Amino acid sequence: AIGSQRMFETYHGVFVNIQYMMKVEVKRGAFSKNLNRAMEFIVEVPDSNEYKEVPVSFSISPEALENVKPSQKSRVPSFKIHGKLQSAVCPLTKPFVGDLTVEECSIPIRSIELQLVRVETCGSQEGYAKEATEIQNLQLGDGDIFRGLSIPIYMVLPRLFTCPTVAARNFKVEFEINLVVVLSDGHLLMENFPVRLYRG
Repeated sequence: AIGSQRMFETYHGVFVNIQYMMKVEVKRGAFSKNLNRAMEFIVEVPDSNEYKEVPVSFSISPEALENVKPSQKSRVPSFKIHGKLQSAVCPLTKPFVGDLTVEECSIPIRSIELQLVRVETCGSQEGYAKEATEIQNLQLGDGDIFRGLSIPIYMVLPRLFTCPTVAARNFKVEFEINLVVVLSDGHLLMENFPVRLYRG
């Protein structure tokens, strides 16, 4: 980094891009065209801070639902899903792991998915713009899952589309995990977990 500036890791996002380029120009004679070449190189910045694991236990049931109108609650099927994530603070070089168990569900399940979402916030004179985009989707189960069976969660983080969680003066890059259960009648159950990524 130059002077007191902070060095950020290479990151390819939608609204935030952090890229490092090396440009070379070979000057030739007066009557010849100069030769130019540019190449991107990847920058990784190890973090010397000590981070402790923050285990997360979760339980999803009709009583825990937030975005359901009171008049619609009687239409929600009965279900109970619980599990745990090893940590909500994750090193980039290790997989995101945990497990979940479907205790009961009164209607068949179509699919269980795990989504990695980036949340980019950009600042300007007009204010802040915040946008969440999905960068990876992992199907944990297809079809009607056996009840009482522990399903492992194991997600390897993509190299270029993730970076350590960063909050700079005029932008932020944060990450979330969504656990999505798609039921056969079209209902969608989703639990959101904010996660902090770092490079150890």
